Amino acid sequence: MTKRSEDPTTRPFLYLVVCAAGIADGVDKLIGRALDDGWDVGVIATPTALNGFFDLPGVEERTGRPVRSAWRTPATPRPFPPADAVVVAPATFNTINKWAGGIADTLAVATLCEAYGAGVPVAAAPCVSEQLATHPAYGASLRRLRAMGVRFTEGAFSWGAATDLLTGLRADA
Repeated sequence: MTKRSEDPTTRPFLYLVVCAAGIADGVDKLIGRALDDGWDVGVIATPTALNGFFDLPGVEERTGRPVRSAWRTPATPRPFPPADAVVVAPATFNTINKWAGGIADTLAVATLCEAYGAGVPVAAAPCVSEQLATHPAYGASLRRLRAMGVRFTEGAFSWGAATDLLTGLRADA
């Protein structure tokens, strides 16, 4: 992943990573806000998120792009341009911990891991139960990701808080 060049004739490109959480069915709210704010959007879903957690055809229609989840072969063209920013929402316990640990076993987590090396700004809206949030690995993962420059929403998950992340990312893109 490389950050897109500054071209005033193109809209900035946002990678939106969607994880498997019940709240994922509201992802269209974030997509709509991003499009209204002048972003082009490409969605990358965790493999489990593709199993009915959000309206896949609706997201593809809204963004005008396929939702990605599987690795592409070297001969397959890249379906998205390089990212100017990345948002992961909802960000689950599993994804946050794998991301912080550098376990890039899915396209979604590999994208998050690569964004750091590419200098692409990243923001996350965690959706984690109170019970899982008390696990020591989760707190350590949040500290590591914050040290890497990742911005997080605070408190309980809401799509409003997730969309607010776009403002700060636009300034950095």
